[in-house]
Amino acid sequence: MDSMQTLQQYIDQSSRIVFFGGAGVSTESGIKDFRGVDGLYHLKYKYNPETILSHSFFLRHPEDFYEFYQDKIVQPTLTAQPNAAHCALARLEELGKLTAVVTQNIDGLHQMAGSRNVLELHGTIHRNYCMQCGQAYPLEAISQADGVPHCQCGGIIKPDVVLYEEPLNDTVISQTIQAISQADLLIVGGTSLTVYPAASFLDFYQGSRLVVINLDITSYDSKAALTINGKIGEVLGQLKL
Repeated sequence: MDSMQTLQQYIDQSSRIVFFGGAGVSTESGIKDFRGVDGLYHLKYKYNPETILSHSFFLRHPEDFYEFYQDKIVQPTLTAQPNAAHCALARLEELGKLTAVVTQNIDGLHQMAGSRNVLELHGTIHRNYCMQCGQAYPLEAISQADGVPHCQCGGIIKPDVVLYEEPLNDTVISQTIQAISQADLLIVGGTSLTVYPAASFLDFYQGSRLVVINLDITSYDSKAALTINGKIGEVLGQLKL
């Protein structure tokens, strides 16, 4: 039995599937990842992208933060569309087989494809709030702003994304742990599993069917019941759902 037949069998026999995904899920929609050869970390800016996307930098240099954030994160997302991976996962949820999508991405493409129970470990660009009064703002308040977006009260609007130096949301963490610990099939896709604490949540999986789908080798391959080296969209797009 080849790997695709095995994956199909696993899915057919499972009813509490959880998908754990990273940047590779969105690259097939035209959104650059961070650590790849053409990723954001290899761009030449006045500051290192990892520095720009930190909490302290945002507070000290909001103009430089928003120049990068608008150009490299917001604008590419505005035209991105869900790919075969997003659509397959939404279909699995519709069939009552998938209980949660846990994502490290902030682009909202899973929801656009139709997924409802999406646990966003690193937040989302679609929620924004004033740091002074707490007023909520949609993405348009950021994408249409000239420079640093400000609230009507004068405060700076901040994206509800987890920047470096910021903790993950406690509620999302507990929901993620619960979903993974109750899963009968855990599919990990499009992630190098090098970002912590996100990758550590896989350790809460108690089942025997861990599937890793990624272009490159990961540190969890040796623990997996099935590994497939390939693009997540191309792989999930072959499933019969």
